[in-house]
Amino acid sequence: MSITNEYLKGVYDGLVQRNPEQKEFLQAAEEVLESLEPVIAAHPEYEKAGLIERMVEPERVVMFRVPWVDDNGKVQVNRGYRVQFNSAIGPYKGGLRFHPSVNLSIIKFLGFEQCFKNSLTGLPMGGGKGGADFDPHGKSDGEVMRFCQSFMTELYRHIGPDTDVPAGDIGVGGREVGYLFGQYKRIRNEFTGVLTGKGIPFGGSLARTEATGYGLCYFADEMLKANGKSFQGAKVVISGSGNVAIYANQKATQLGGKVIAMSDSNGYIVDENGIDYKVMQEIKEVKRARIKTYLDYVPTAKYVEGSQGIWTVACDIALPCATQNELPLEGAKALVANGCYAVAEGANMPSTPEAIAYLQANNVLFAPAKASNAGGVATSGLEMSQNSLRLGWTFEEVDQRLHDIMVNIYKNAAAAAEEYGCKGNLVAGANIAGFLKIASAMMSQGIV
Repeated sequence: MSITNEYLKGVYDGLVQRNPEQKEFLQAAEEVLESLEPVIAAHPEYEKAGLIERMVEPERVVMFRVPWVDDNGKVQVNRGYRVQFNSAIGPYKGGLRFHPSVNLSIIKFLGFEQCFKNSLTGLPMGGGKGGADFDPHGKSDGEVMRFCQSFMTELYRHIGPDTDVPAGDIGVGGREVGYLFGQYKRIRNEFTGVLTGKGIPFGGSLARTEATGYGLCYFADEMLKANGKSFQGAKVVISGSGNVAIYANQKATQLGGKVIAMSDSNGYIVDENGIDYKVMQEIKEVKRARIKTYLDYVPTAKYVEGSQGIWTVACDIALPCATQNELPLEGAKALVANGCYAVAEGANMPSTPEAIAYLQANNVLFAPAKASNAGGVATSGLEMSQNSLRLGWTFEEVDQRLHDIMVNIYKNAAAAAEEYGCKGNLVAGANIAGFLKIASAMMSQGIV
């Protein structure tokens, strides 16, 4: 990748100078800035207003210690974060990630991406992200509860239903959101829609669990149809086996595809007869076991150690749903060599820049994460709406609204790409479409 516009290059060079160690954030910023070159050329007023300089700097970064006591009575200390990136179009909105790899660079990259993703949904949500370097795996419910309560005891003063509305992400599921919400309610003495991904009995939305995986397939389906293709009869490879991957499997199968491979951090399974998402649910959500356990259910399946090899499995459609930078150039080359014609990202920034460039150069249909995995936050926005209205919609109502949002995201990204001279490039189109709404709001609100 290379930014040629002098103004944008200057902004990016300044970012590198100030944040040399933040490689994930710099990667995300470079991709967006490169996409915006035709927009900046058409709108010189953005440079005069220092719009890009303001957009790449978070409005607020909060970093704090999280002390808690484990089951052995030993005091543990983790580091917590909340990056409130941009509130031009609504309150900050974005998940909390609990994982040992969490650092400021990852949270800033996720928060920056969230701004554009939220803008694309058409809902009034700004961008933010947070988390901690805490690993909930292997911890007891009591340990997770004490950690979440300590985390929220600091975070509560920085969030609110009209200020910042966190949600779940990697390592933060229904259990963690419940503990976080309980502590917020306890401290603030109020019941508000301050978190999304809540349990159904206390303000959660039906279809939220399925939303990211479903939304991914709705977007991919629209992209495929626009290019004379479909899921019908297609072989699908999905990396990961968490929430997004499981429900992407379910929806891809419903749309006529056959999911033949899935993975976790240890390795991957191949089942040419089609992987049953209910079995994956049992393994991952009930037993919390490794994906190799699939062989206990389906002895005819094959297990391969090491998750990277999943991209060598011949398929028509690939859905990377695990983590950032999991699909490298070598994986992209393997997909192309085996005839893959579409890649849609279910995780945040799962493909490296080199992989994306190679896929696009070889005419593979490519759906970028900030568009194709926006279903989760879109449904979180719908949960916020239900909380504000003090009512709940049926699963079918939420699912239909989600489907409509994902179709509109595709149409808007495709239209923006065409308008700015890069027809078919959904990476550029999604960045541009998401940017234009935020830019308009920021210009209207003055230098803030």
